[in-house]
Amino acid sequence: MSENFYYCLSILKKVSFDPALFRKELSKAYDFLNPEERSVLSMWVVKYTQKHKKLKSLGDLNYQSLTLG
Repeated sequence: MSENFYYCLSILKKVSFDPALFRKELSKAYDFLNPEERSVLSMWVVKYTQKHKKLKSLGDLNYQSLTLG
């Protein structure tokens, strides 16, 4: 994974206190990363949101819609 991928993860972790902000930053990350990194990020998001009560509603995101903006 690239430095950009790890940068996106760090941002997502920092904004995880707010589901709306998390979703916004997740959308930006999808625009920023390559397809392989997007796939890994999708798996990370599923695992991460299961552990955080505030983000559980984001666990079933439609990742295709994120790439469309």
